[in-house]
Amino acid sequence: MAEDNSTSTESSGPLDEVPAAGLRRVRRWCVVIAVGGFLFGFDTGVISGALLFIKKDFSLSSFEQGSVVSILLLGALVGALSAGRISDPLGRRKALGIQGVVFLIGTVIAVLATGYWMLLIARLILGLAVGAASATVPIYLSEVAPTAIRGRMLTLNQLLITIGILIAYFTNLAFSGFEGWRAMIGVGTIPSLILLAGALWFLPESPIWQLVHGREDEARRFYVSISDEETADAVIAEQRKQQEEEKEENEKRDAAEAQGSGEDSGERSEEQVDKGWKVLLLSRVRPALIVGLTLAAIQQFGGINTIIYYAPSIIESTGLTASKAIFYSIAIGAINLIMTIVANRLIDRSGRRRLLIVSLSAMAVTLGLLGLSFVLGWSPLISLVFMVIYIAAFAIGLGPIFWTLVGEIFPSDARAHGSGVSTAVNWGSNFFVSLVFLSVADAIGQGQTFWIFGVICAFGLWFVGRYVPETKDREFEEVDAALLRRFRHDPETGEKTKSRQKASGQKKSGQE
Repeated sequence: MAEDNSTSTESSGPLDEVPAAGLRRVRRWCVVIAVGGFLFGFDTGVISGALLFIKKDFSLSSFEQGSVVSILLLGALVGALSAGRISDPLGRRKALGIQGVVFLIGTVIAVLATGYWMLLIARLILGLAVGAASATVPIYLSEVAPTAIRGRMLTLNQLLITIGILIAYFTNLAFSGFEGWRAMIGVGTIPSLILLAGALWFLPESPIWQLVHGREDEARRFYVSISDEETADAVIAEQRKQQEEEKEENEKRDAAEAQGSGEDSGERSEEQVDKGWKVLLLSRVRPALIVGLTLAAIQQFGGINTIIYYAPSIIESTGLTASKAIFYSIAIGAINLIMTIVANRLIDRSGRRRLLIVSLSAMAVTLGLLGLSFVLGWSPLISLVFMVIYIAAFAIGLGPIFWTLVGEIFPSDARAHGSGVSTAVNWGSNFFVSLVFLSVADAIGQGQTFWIFGVICAFGLWFVGRYVPETKDREFEEVDAALLRRFRHDPETGEKTKSRQKASGQKKSGQE
């Protein structure tokens, strides 16, 4: 496993030193942007308690109960895939405002639902908003936050997701006394309105999006608002230079690929720009795409949501009562939140890569022990301890850092689509694992199923060690070069290096 020994790789860009007042302003913006993450967590968590009473009111079968939960995941997959088509032409701020409206509509329909089908439609609409927000929020945060606090601001997304889940569990507890499932769901209108109001009257547009779309004056006003005019001019000049260099590199790479396939380079380049998804297939973007898709799948196939969604059933199977399922959920949600806060403090100190390695190592070990506790019939308390350690290991690394990296590894012209497809794979994996977990556990045993998750985490550990570079304190150009070298691509051309260069390239990637 390649060790990351880089300690002085931070960029010396003009936004390295942002005044304290400017940083406070950015932090306030980022908190409001991350309300999209809060709604993600709230709407996925609130149904666990509400369903206990919905199934009685609507006389739902087991299949109908499952579909009310899982339809949100399918809607999220579609929403994530469509997010780039909205945020690229309209801007991040408008896209987030639209998502706030969709959250509000879905919540109101769910509260007013008179039967199964109306509730199912509401959950599907909420899923569209959840998926779109989960793809938009990370890139919005990454484009607004200066390098010095970018990691912490990106982990706000996961932090607000975990807070949303925990608030949903407390909401369920608060209204469970009179079986008020409509009130449980209705609480979601408050953050939906906050997100909408923030997009309308408080948030700035992404300066990166403005520069890409030729709106230098608006981008300059953003940078002046957090620093000063001299710094703003320097940032604009640097961004303009980077865009010109990136455009030239893209043209060279497109020409090289077109020569290899016998196509006209100008025609191919124009087609790729017009059809945004095609940019993900360029050789210079493929390494980032592989990392994004692989980490998206590992995050879910590592088993996290089997614990989140099925904790009461798992706990009950150990011999303890599940009559107080909401209390168990609150405990798991609290551990998740606490460790996410710890990750938020560590991510810009220890780095993304190191936390990922620690997280996946601990997850693989605890899943092995958890499986063993089921197979050998150990004390239920021991199984619970392993579950708590597993949740903590996930929350300090793989949980927040996947969302952080998605906002950092893609070039600006591929960021929205790269984030969208990575998020879609995450939601699709979530849906698949949640759907088959109980069936697989019944077929081969819960312990053996957790061992499968452990093997996947071990694979994830190898993958991170081999292919994922450190992104802490680095501008995109440095991250991109390190990533390309790890995949044995030439950072200058984006093409695969020749065999005689592989050894030297692999040796250099070990330092990144």
